[in-house]
Amino acid sequence: MEDGVRIVRDSNHRPQGAPRVLSYVARRLLLVLPLLVGVLTLVFLLVAAAPGEPFQLEPAAGASREAAARLREIYGAGRPLAQRYFEWLAAYLSFDLGRSISYREPVALLLRGALRNTLVLAGPALALEFVLGTAAGVAAAWRRGPLDRIITGISTVLYSVPSFWLALVLVSAFSVRLGWLPASQMRSLDAGDLGSGPRLLDALRHLFLPCLALGLPSAAGVALYVRQEMKEVLARPFVRIALARGARPGEIILRHALKNALLPVVNLLGVALPGLAGGSLVIEVLFAWPGMGRLAYQALLARDTPLILGCAWAASLAVVLGSLLADLLSAWLDPRVRETAP
Repeated sequence: MEDGVRIVRDSNHRPQGAPRVLSYVARRLLLVLPLLVGVLTLVFLLVAAAPGEPFQLEPAAGASREAAARLREIYGAGRPLAQRYFEWLAAYLSFDLGRSISYREPVALLLRGALRNTLVLAGPALALEFVLGTAAGVAAAWRRGPLDRIITGISTVLYSVPSFWLALVLVSAFSVRLGWLPASQMRSLDAGDLGSGPRLLDALRHLFLPCLALGLPSAAGVALYVRQEMKEVLARPFVRIALARGARPGEIILRHALKNALLPVVNLLGVALPGLAGGSLVIEVLFAWPGMGRLAYQALLARDTPLILGCAWAASLAVVLGSLLADLLSAWLDPRVRETAP
């Protein structure tokens, strides 16, 4: 009898935070599909309303009108807009992204390779953004005086500089004038003949400039944001009490101030992923990096509708997943978020 009472008592006092968060995540995931369909529908209508089509013959295209008409028939370019839309929607709901017009390959295959290359670039850029930005913001907030002014000034300038202009400056300095780093591509032409160590060094040399151009402006924004949040946290009474008790500076920053200051910063992660994806379009085109941004740019130039929709689908998915990841990190860091989760 006592065991039964103990079991009932334990079940009544079981924390409800985890089920609430799981229920919240489940509802968010149910909203992913209609959100993606809505975004892709808008992109579909914009592409359909754009003038021109990929099957128009150029003077030196080297193709017959019969071949162009055959391509129009295969890809349904001559069908009514509503019919094309519902055929496209049914294909996407069955996870069929179609076939690229310009590459003559499945869109899913092209996206897989381009996404892998974009992650190689965006991953280190994201780490640079948050690690360097957080460290600079904490240093500026804690060490007031000349260091604060220097970090704030540099961060303000970098945050105001467009990424493409910074990329051109880096290429001009380190590639053209000094000749230290390559200015384009993901690897050298003879990288396949190198050993594992030299091949890795070659990849890092090609990655360095686009990673800096993509990550430094965002890191400057994070530094300014963390600096402001840290100053507000350091002015709270519990920090002054910790100082009065003789707590060391490292303990105050890590155990008291940084955790509270990082809670609003976590929300930046939700916009950092799509922000890097959007910024990588310009950077990948400038550095001839074979990623998602460059693939989307080439698809737009070729008016490759299946590939454009595939790139829009991947970018929309990154936005949704980034927002969901930010919510989960906020719930993990702050118990109040778990308690108030609907």
